[in-house]
Amino acid sequence: MLSLRLVRLIEDHAEELAGGLIERLRQSARRAGYLPVPEEELRQATIGIYRHLGDWLLTKTDTEIEKRFVQAGRTYAQQGVELATFVWALIITKENLWSFLQSHAQGERVPELYGELEFVRLVDRFFDRAIYYAALGYQHAEDKTETAA
Repeated sequence: MLSLRLVRLIEDHAEELAGGLIERLRQSARRAGYLPVPEEELRQATIGIYRHLGDWLLTKTDTEIEKRFVQAGRTYAQQGVELATFVWALIITKENLWSFLQSHAQGERVPELYGELEFVRLVDRFFDRAIYYAALGYQHAEDKTETAA
């Protein structure tokens, strides 16, 4: 069973999580490729993911995830963000989430661990698909560029 307590914790702290992510990206040596993206745009996209994580994990279909992240991949490709930088940002987004949970989920009881393991599995699955579909968006954007040339 999914740990709804953790989902609520994440959703309730979406802005704090987004702020932490922005700070981590600023400190990352790999962030230079993200400069073309306005910080507020990145913040709002991140807040949207964190604030609606329960929906993304429980109610969104693979098709809906594909649609969202193919479009994100296209958008960032058109803004000049390199694919590797975009993938790195998604990975940092996930790592930021784990760091937050570690600092807020101390002293859990053993029965709750099973729900949290299911949560971890679903979050990993979501982000893995996000990365894949975003890469497809980049590929589609490159294909259109090559076709137009």
